[in-house]
Amino acid sequence: MIGETLALFPDLPAAPRATAPRSAAPAELADPVVEIRTSTRRRKTIAAHWEGETIVVVVPQRLPVRERQQYAAELSARLLADRARQRPTDDGLSARARELSERYLEGRAAPTSVTWSSRQRGRWGSCSPATGTIRISDQLKGVPCWVLDTVLLHELAHLLRPQHDAEFHELANRHPRMAESDIFLAGYALGLRAGEPAR
Repeated sequence: MIGETLALFPDLPAAPRATAPRSAAPAELADPVVEIRTSTRRRKTIAAHWEGETIVVVVPQRLPVRERQQYAAELSARLLADRARQRPTDDGLSARARELSERYLEGRAAPTSVTWSSRQRGRWGSCSPATGTIRISDQLKGVPCWVLDTVLLHELAHLLRPQHDAEFHELANRHPRMAESDIFLAGYALGLRAGEPAR
């Protein structure tokens, strides 16, 4: 995916020291397969991208093996950190929901749980005000963070106002990019439907 491609080191400085990533990736993202490919055409840049669940690092053929591995380790850590931010775990969703509640709802919306759901196919999220549970469609894993934030805020607003009335919309529309997100999600839904197998 274009948004998950990293390119570094236009002048090929000394290889980075092997260091631990700044924040550990969730278990579901840890230890991916890393494939290092050499290129005779690539002379001054090193790039990394995802191919499915494999990280592919492309390096100049002239780069020594040890430096290839060091660059691959650093770029892989960055890609994993980026993906972890874009695809938070259930704990990450809960933490983000608390932050959004504090920022936009004075902390009044306090869900008992916020989880990804593979059953949410007809809508992006759902909320049960009686139990305080929020479920977010796992089809939204990988969307921009601000889009996910708007969906979370929409469901948080339902904890305070179950019906879609003027008071609810005043709460949900406190996110400055809500209208932009609606447009994004409409297009995203069309893309998902276009990729479904014919019945």
